[in-house]
Amino acid sequence: MDSDAGVTLSAEHRAALQSSLIILKRNMNFRRVLFWGKIWVGEDQIRDRKSIYSINCIDWHLLPPATKALIDEVAMAAKGRFMGDPSHKYEHETQEQEEGGQTTKVKVNEEQRLAVTVFTIDNEVAVVPRGAYIKNLQGIAQPNRSFEGLNPSEAAELSNYLHFSESRKPRKKNIMEMANLNPSIDFLDPLSEDIPKGSWIVHFEHGNRVCTIKSLVWQGLTFFNLPMTPWHGYLYMGDGLKNVDLSFML
Repeated sequence: MDSDAGVTLSAEHRAALQSSLIILKRNMNFRRVLFWGKIWVGEDQIRDRKSIYSINCIDWHLLPPATKALIDEVAMAAKGRFMGDPSHKYEHETQEQEEGGQTTKVKVNEEQRLAVTVFTIDNEVAVVPRGAYIKNLQGIAQPNRSFEGLNPSEAAELSNYLHFSESRKPRKKNIMEMANLNPSIDFLDPLSEDIPKGSWIVHFEHGNRVCTIKSLVWQGLTFFNLPMTPWHGYLYMGDGLKNVDLSFML
């Protein structure tokens, strides 16, 4: 096993192989059976995420996928604050401009609205430290097992925090900047390039042992990072409404 490269079988799989190959050899009447290997089918930590929700913190339900069609329907029909009822219906009527045009009614429920809101928040303001995730040769984003955290000076720089979503900005860098980039970890968009500028607040707490970053676009989103450790994460506690007036407030 190539354990030094981090490529190996789990203890459960190794134990299962020891017995199953003996049974296979006997059942197939083979002289010997050799283990050839394994082709990895990795989950992309960005594309393959699923979300669940709860009303009472006891019972949990899987959110539907936020397809483009659902995103458009929610944007059209759902307005105002959340009601707290997954079955609550939002409706919006549109009428074609031609004379005698048909009236189209768009309906979505609050569970669908929640799915789109969670997807949008993750897509726009989910954060990870630079180096916490790598993109392998197959283009799959996975946790970087060798990541040991940012040092305090790195943790203070917004450029060392990345959007945990598909890159949406072409990276136009000069030669000096490109020399400092590592394609395996610099495949996400840095927060420092967000527009408008000033939409993130970096703050140290508990004697610089904890770094927090708060979003002013989605107020209620807080990212935390413990410098010199791999520990990091984010939490959203808000009304589910985007601060669309931020550009006029800065």
